Amino acid sequence: MTHSIQRRQLLATGAAAVASTLLPFGLAQAQEQQRRFAPQLGPWRSFEVTTTITVADVKGATQLWLPVPNLANDYQRSGTTRWTGNATSAKVATDPVSGVTMLHAQFGADVFEPTLSVTSALQTRNRVTDWSRTGSFSEDAAVLKKALSPTELLPLDGIVHKTAAEATRGAKTDLDKVRGVYDWVVANAHREPKTRGCGTGDIKTMLETGHLSGKCADLNALFVGLCRAAGVPARDVYGLRLAPSAFPYKELGGNPASLKGAQHCRAEVFLASHGWVAMDPADVLKVMRQETPEWIKDRNHPVAAPVVAGLFGNWEGNWVGWNTGHDVTLPGSAAKGTLPFLMYPNGENASGRFDELSPDNFRYTIAAKELTI
Repeated sequence: MTHSIQRRQLLATGAAAVASTLLPFGLAQAQEQQRRFAPQLGPWRSFEVTTTITVADVKGATQLWLPVPNLANDYQRSGTTRWTGNATSAKVATDPVSGVTMLHAQFGADVFEPTLSVTSALQTRNRVTDWSRTGSFSEDAAVLKKALSPTELLPLDGIVHKTAAEATRGAKTDLDKVRGVYDWVVANAHREPKTRGCGTGDIKTMLETGHLSGKCADLNALFVGLCRAAGVPARDVYGLRLAPSAFPYKELGGNPASLKGAQHCRAEVFLASHGWVAMDPADVLKVMRQETPEWIKDRNHPVAAPVVAGLFGNWEGNWVGWNTGHDVTLPGSAAKGTLPFLMYPNGENASGRFDELSPDNFRYTIAAKELTI
């Protein structure tokens, strides 16, 4: 009996000594194990988002185009948009082909320093899918057709179709197909922090070169394109992070005082059993690459696992969606061709198109204010 007690005491003392020498590592592990990401349905949050532009390089007449929220659904209510500044004219316009809504401002060549401040009111809330409850959902045929159609950078034939077939092999339902594509993107693609902006979403080039890297507009475009090629309606939702995450993930939120670079594209799919469903494999890959000092490559890692599960069907309401359009034409623009999407402020004058991905040179700021109503 005495020998057993002494042995237990020795083991306890030894364990304590080992734990004390590994305390920092132990604490780090404990913190990782405490990670949680599980958005729940909750109240609506009210925000005002303000973009302020001061054009420094003035050459001739100037035009500006700013995305404004125009989505109304179960996770967002888009309110009014107002503007101040010295524009000759400014109005909310919609590209009839892509359906994208924007604030279009024009300044005469005699305006010394074109200045514009645009504020949009909106409400958001968490988006949650209850997979245990199924129903029968319908959608406008034109909306579903667009969500199954190719775009300039999202072709659905060739290597895209072949890859979609591989990712969904054995799938019997649309939900099975979506799970197959989601898992394939998480397993095969990765976040590349050096990509400018959010990327372009050129999925054919990504697949042909084997460089399955980029940021949200690349990674979620890959998910959307593969879903469409597999016959599941899907679309990108282009928007902006507004506030920090309610969960201990610094990469899943934004600083409302300065939202330059906080643009973020999400995705959604349409399932007849659940309607439009939230998806965001790009944020899974962002967490795996940037949330910790080391690049996480195991989806079952305690930091990654909660977002792998949580972003399949859910997302937080700390984000606003501007639009879901591809191949956008800017009304009145002298530049040829279309934009892959409109998620950033755009502008041009006699010197040409401004660099939308360089807010300090373009000279624009974005900030959000949460309102208590």
